[in-house]
Amino acid sequence: MTIAPGSMRTLPGEAYRSAEWFARETEAIFHREWFLVGRAEALRSSGDYFHVDVAGERLLVVRGRDGDLRALHDVCRHRGSRLVLEHPPTTAEPSAAHGRFRGAIRCPYHAWTYGLDGGLRVAPFLSERDGLRKEELPLHRAAVEAWGGFVFVNLSPSGSLIDQLGGIPDRTRNYPLEDLRAARRISYDVLANWKVVVENYNECYHCGPVHPELCEVVPAFKDGGRRLDWEAGIPHRDGATTFTRSGTTERAPFPGLSEQEWTRHKGELAYPNMMLSLSSDHVAAFTLWPLEAGRTRIDCDFLFHPDEIGRPGFDPSDAAEFWDLVNRQDWRICEAVQDGMSSRVFDTGFYAPMEDLSLDIRRYVGDRVEER
Repeated sequence: MTIAPGSMRTLPGEAYRSAEWFARETEAIFHREWFLVGRAEALRSSGDYFHVDVAGERLLVVRGRDGDLRALHDVCRHRGSRLVLEHPPTTAEPSAAHGRFRGAIRCPYHAWTYGLDGGLRVAPFLSERDGLRKEELPLHRAAVEAWGGFVFVNLSPSGSLIDQLGGIPDRTRNYPLEDLRAARRISYDVLANWKVVVENYNECYHCGPVHPELCEVVPAFKDGGRRLDWEAGIPHRDGATTFTRSGTTERAPFPGLSEQEWTRHKGELAYPNMMLSLSSDHVAAFTLWPLEAGRTRIDCDFLFHPDEIGRPGFDPSDAAEFWDLVNRQDWRICEAVQDGMSSRVFDTGFYAPMEDLSLDIRRYVGDRVEER
């Protein structure tokens, strides 16, 4: 078979392995687009916060006294000290990502103190006679918006979150995403470029050789990804309704789903860093944290309806363990791709016809990052 060069070529190899290219993506994409940072349910009370690193820029996403969310740069206006000394997680250990301020944000260096809205309250031993103007020295802000219970930030907002999500809200309208709650998280440190991960998610050409257990639950995946209608959902085998080893569960389907959605799986990708896999009874939500050209941290949250979580004997293990198997299969092959692209002979790859969705990453990145 001869593959004609041109329209089916992938991005060049340097786009996946070059630190300089990753730096350009950081400026053009991660610091300019809406970037998923967590679930609003984790910020229930005044003072609750996320401490996150958005491609090198540290932010505090805080629930204010008024109930609103604010995204504040983790930089004191006095001398630039960090306000939270613990580093956000950069490995598979997510424990440092959450915290709670007791009514205010206090710099550990000189005790400058800010309200939960970022406004400067106290600068010890300084007053207007010293030239201090509190109203001129609030913490620097980023934009923050929520959709479906997911919290996004934007360091250089130029458009709305809904515009960036495109058709996803409409396609997932029957799923009660905002009401769902996370019952388990598994985090992974993957030695692969973030684009390798999303390209892999965006096609099922690999499903047969990489995911035999998954193909038992969803036989349509064995067909190399041809003729899959993601908008309608991918049917499970007869008798299966969800992503577990057996394809079954004791959990009830989400209220409001269509009859088709009871027995089909849907997948959504929101560039740059959210992947959603929707079953009838749970959602696997992936947050990608690009760390460097060849490394990505991935948080996989398993979301369930609170009515099911509240039932005696609730156990998310059937979904979480099956997804962990599938995820590790994906990350292993993604790392193999990343390692192979480090070879001196790799210049570019090719997309097969059934990988046409993966062409999206080329268009998405190409519209934002110029080749040099």
